[in-house]
Amino acid sequence: MIVNRNKSDLDVGKTCPSTWFGIYCALVNKSLVMTIKAYMHELGSAAKLAAKRLALSDLSRRNDALKAIATAVNTSRQDILEANEQDLVKARANGLDAAAIDRLTLDDQRLDAMIASLQQVMTLADPIGRVDQVQPMPSGIRVGKMRVPLGVIGIIYESRPNVTVEASSLCIKSGNAVILRGGSESFFSNQAIARCIQSGLVAANLPEACVQVVDTTDREAVAELVTMNDYVNVIVPRGGKSLIERVAAQATVPVIKHLDGVCHIFVDETAETDMAVALVLNAKTQRYGTCNTLETLLVARAVAPSVLPPIAAALEAAQVELRGCEETRLLVKECRPAHEDDWYAEYLAPILAIRIVADITEAIQHIEHYGSHHTDAIITQNHGHAERFVREVDSSSVMVNASTRFADGFEYGLGAEIGISTDKIHARGPVGLEGLTCQKYVVYGTGQIRC
Repeated sequence: MIVNRNKSDLDVGKTCPSTWFGIYCALVNKSLVMTIKAYMHELGSAAKLAAKRLALSDLSRRNDALKAIATAVNTSRQDILEANEQDLVKARANGLDAAAIDRLTLDDQRLDAMIASLQQVMTLADPIGRVDQVQPMPSGIRVGKMRVPLGVIGIIYESRPNVTVEASSLCIKSGNAVILRGGSESFFSNQAIARCIQSGLVAANLPEACVQVVDTTDREAVAELVTMNDYVNVIVPRGGKSLIERVAAQATVPVIKHLDGVCHIFVDETAETDMAVALVLNAKTQRYGTCNTLETLLVARAVAPSVLPPIAAALEAAQVELRGCEETRLLVKECRPAHEDDWYAEYLAPILAIRIVADITEAIQHIEHYGSHHTDAIITQNHGHAERFVREVDSSSVMVNASTRFADGFEYGLGAEIGISTDKIHARGPVGLEGLTCQKYVVYGTGQIRC
């Protein structure tokens, strides 16, 4: 058991290492780090053993665990909400901003969404053991690829306690053990949810170590987790850019990540005004604190005088601050001037940057230069423009006549998502069950030897 010690007093000793007090503090600091190291390696060892058993379990047992977890979440609502309120009180006292508070907050509706995600994952096909692309070779052997679990997943995340359930469900279903390290701001919520997950695993006769939630908020636990190559097969950081950059810089374990969510909508000259207003409003205001929220609106010059004023009016009614180029400000009087930094900004707040562009070519150039390759959309009635946008915009999700808020594992039918990847590795975009597996070659023969 790790005790969460307040290190601030111990750190004082670093300023006076020549004193007996300084020596004492240095020794205690070293002891604390070593304790966390031992604790994390204990989690890793247990996870590795549990992963082997989970990978060999049948589908019905994994689904039984998910069903039992859903039941436990439902019957433990009051405990979870009380724990979440503890986190919210602490968050408000620490001055967390509105977007962070929103990501942290749980209510009955969000608990229902957790349960729904567990139920949807239960209905998904089992990816494990599936053999694809079996082809006969001239030698007489048949070669195929089998899907297998990655092994042990380490997930580091901030604020959103729903990640605890969503990540666990996908890992269990895909046969992977998981070590979860939530942020200190959601500590009590995560521990309450973890108890539901543990009870569900026990009910299905699966090892509790299939899902382990780190019970210390010390950052040394993160530093250790991302370098435990003997136990952990992949790291998934979910949170702000600073967290993801820090994890990517420290990790020796492979990382699935995205850094920014600078999402665009381009309104082209054939767009229907009513559709444009509805989609832009939804993409920006449905939730402000998510990585698939609209941050920059691009409007074709030919339709800007007719389509931009009603869009701006709807956004202003929703109390969204608008920052625009000079042309935009001529059409929208309340718009503040946009600066170069605004085109790169992931606001995660009721702020939107607007730029008028000549055409689809300039829109694509803007997205390529300023975007983050996360999610970008076009609103158009021109099929050729739609196909060009889909082909040329190099983002993990590219949309036609749809809100960017659909870039989500649940909405894509994945049941839930472990995170979103903008890297060009085996998984890109929302990472669901298949993204938590890899393939190995299997060869079927009838006694062939190689000449």
